[in-house]
Amino acid sequence: MSEPIAKIPQPIKTEVELALMHFPELKNTPIEFKFKKDIKKSVMLAQPSWNDIFKPKKNRGYKILISENFKISGKKFRTVDVPSEVLIGWIGHELGHIMDYRQRNGLNLIGFGLGYLFSDSFVRKAERTADSFAVSRGMSDYILKTKNFILGNSEIQDSYKARIKKYYLSPDEILEMVKEQDSLKGIE
Repeated sequence: MSEPIAKIPQPIKTEVELALMHFPELKNTPIEFKFKKDIKKSVMLAQPSWNDIFKPKKNRGYKILISENFKISGKKFRTVDVPSEVLIGWIGHELGHIMDYRQRNGLNLIGFGLGYLFSDSFVRKAERTADSFAVSRGMSDYILKTKNFILGNSEIQDSYKARIKKYYLSPDEILEMVKEQDSLKGIE
């Protein structure tokens, strides 16, 4: 089996490789994982490489930008210092976005970006779709650990928790998806 075509910073290499194992469809997809000083409203952000938007879907590359730090109650923390399983869940969610982007043509991706900027309901659908891709790829434990890390941490700002509750799948919805997947496996 060939290696994924990915540029991965050394501090998160293990977590990225573990997350990528759940997405064999991305094996030949160029993905650059890159640390940024700060990403507004997020810890990570997946996007197509802008030069590739109008290339055929199979030739498109992507970036996952990772904030070097995030704040909890005004105090900065390094992203690489969060528990490994939480980081894997965050990365898995971003890979879910790439799975979504891979189905879209260039104009649709531009529409996606505009929808994400201007429509709350669009953001909710996009984030829930990314979560769903990760859960369907067997990453439910990681996604749940990420949600629980955020929602169960008394030091994380309430505004960030509210954003997670508003736009993303809840832990209960994830468990329901897993239950549904397990019941379908029993039918096969």
